[in-house]
Parts: sequence; structure tokens; C-alpha cells
Amino acid sequence: MAKLVDFHCHLDLYPDFEALVRECESKEIYTLAVTTTPRAWSRNHELASKTKHVRAALGLHPQLVQSHGADIAMWEKLLGQSSYVGEVGLDAGPQYYRSLPEQKRVFERILRACSKQGGKVLSIHSIRTAPTVLDMAEEHLDLRNNTMVMHWFTGTPAEARRAVEMGCYFSINARMLRNSKASTLLKTIPMERMLTETDGPFTEGKAGPARPEDALDCIEGLAGTYDIPVADMQKTIVGNLLAMLKKTSH
Repeated sequence: MAKLVDFHCHLDLYPDFEALVRECESKEIYTLAVTTTPRAWSRNHELASKTKHVRAALGLHPQLVQSHGADIAMWEKLLGQSSYVGEVGLDAGPQYYRSLPEQKRVFERILRACSKQGGKVLSIHSIRTAPTVLDMAEEHLDLRNNTMVMHWFTGTPAEARRAVEMGCYFSINARMLRNSKASTLLKTIPMERMLTETDGPFTEGKAGPARPEDALDCIEGLAGTYDIPVADMQKTIVGNLLAMLKKTSH
């Protein structure tokens, strides 16, 4: 059984990518190595397939759709090789708003492909787009045999409740817990739907860019929020992961 869970980390963006995969394995950290384009898939898959604790996810990041949107055809061809999808979704932040129509077209194709194949776990980006992401999932994704994990969710409590009702999980990082909105949002998410993430290297850990082992910081923060022992929270998160994977037959 894994000791920690980092359900959203860009392992291939670290200078010591291969060594970090080995580190996740040796430290028994269940790590989802998300990718930003399907071109990164083969190398991530090759390294992850040799491990017990690292899994590679096939992604097409919404922030890259403007420049890499045509890669959706490659993504679709590769999907049969992967049970995990990410990072995918929508981003309506100021820098990416102009590409939102194309993002929606790409995301719809992703959801439809996952729905057709089934058994996928999707790590979902939803900056300023939570209602649209949920609307599109309801319309295009078979939620009975696919599972959505809302990565770094920044929606409202009402949107979080809707996602919970749809069966979504949430991957939470330590930086989220330092946000004043987090305590309100966390109250709307059942503990059994929580996973931990770092989103490294885009967040800071104890010694520079966060690494998968820094998921422990989030565990400690959640334990403090719920006033329970760290070991119990750690066990809960691992248990949540196992329950989710069993549900989607991994």
C-alpha cells in the first residue's frame, strides 16, 4: 500500500525526471504523472510502466490548446493505452480566454472519447470554468464508468457540491489550504472524496519546487483542519485512492 498520494504532478518537467520516478517508487508515493501534450506520453508511460506506484496520464493542457490543439488527433489515437487522462479541461483566465472556444471543442472530444472507452480517471483543470466543465461532463461523459478528479478546484461551494453529486473527487494541495476561501470550500467536500496533490513543480515545497513527497504538507494541513492525527488523515487519503481506483476498475 502507498504511503502518500500525489495525484497531480508534472514529473517530466523536473530536471531529474527519471530519478524522481525512482524516488516515488522507493518512497511508496502513489504519483499521477500528468502530461501537457500527447507528445510527452510515450516517455512518461515507459518510465511509469516499470513501477508499482507511478502512473502516467495522457494530457492536452487547456493552456496549450491555442498552440497544440491539433494534437487532439494524436491524443485520441493514444487513449487506448492509458487508464488515466490529464491534464485536461478548460481555462478562462485572462491569458487564455481567447482560445476558450477551441478549448471547448478539444475538451468535448476528450470527454466523448473517454465515454466511449470507459474506465478512465480524469484529472481536470477548471480555472474560472467550473460550471462549464461540469455541464460538458454531464452532457458528454458517461459518469457511471469514468471518474473525474477536480485538480486545484477554485470554484464556489455550490459548484463543489454539484461536483460531489456528480461523483467527482478533488485533489488538494498545501497551497490551497493557505487560501482564505479554502476552509469554506473544504466544508462542502466530503472527506472521502479528497486526494492530495502537489502540482509540482508549479508549487513550492520545503526545499524549492514541490516534489511528490511534499504531499505530506497537505496531509498535515488537512489533519489540522479536521483536528485528527496526521497518520489517520494519511490513511484516509490512501483509502480514498484505493476506493476510487476500485470503482473505476484499476
